[in-house]
Amino acid sequence: MKKLLLLMSLVSIGFTNAQTKNKGTFEITPKIGYSSFNEINENGSTDSNSGVEFGATTDYYFNNRWSLRSGLVFDKMGGEYEFFGDKYEDKLNYLSIPINANWHFGSTRKWNLNFGVSPSFLVGAKVNDTKIPSGTIKTFQLGFTYGIGYKIEITKTFGILLDYQGFSGLTNINEISGIDYRNSGGSFNVGGVIEL
Repeated sequence: MKKLLLLMSLVSIGFTNAQTKNKGTFEITPKIGYSSFNEINENGSTDSNSGVEFGATTDYYFNNRWSLRSGLVFDKMGGEYEFFGDKYEDKLNYLSIPINANWHFGSTRKWNLNFGVSPSFLVGAKVNDTKIPSGTIKTFQLGFTYGIGYKIEITKTFGILLDYQGFSGLTNINEISGIDYRNSGGSFNVGGVIEL
């Protein structure tokens, strides 16, 4: 019974402690998630495909409310569609570098709302299992990124982050035709927040 009470006390402390951060605090968050993306063009959009998102983000705090979030994230983008009765999936793999302002809110600062831009670099492109020839998809895209998350504090220097991150392409990814294609989607993630 004592062990159960101790465990409940530790969990309740994790949900009630204020997470005030001083200027210069630095956190790193390795994360993994489930993503869903589609391609949008002037005629509509493809169906969503799904994949795994993983990487690590960092937060540098300017005060207890604002931080700068960046990092390196692997994203599977693209979409699914039918063409003359056959099903196809564009599998576009990117390395993204989010550059987001991150606002920490709530009385305990456990919630965060972030927004900014994300330069992304194409590292692989296939339709189904066939490699897309180079010169078909642009190797660089820029997107508007945004998200919301909640951090569960385990100790003063470690927590678990649950968040949603959205992506809306700002640049055309199509290299060969006059049709403008943009990636759009998001991911649900879980990560371990480590204060350094």
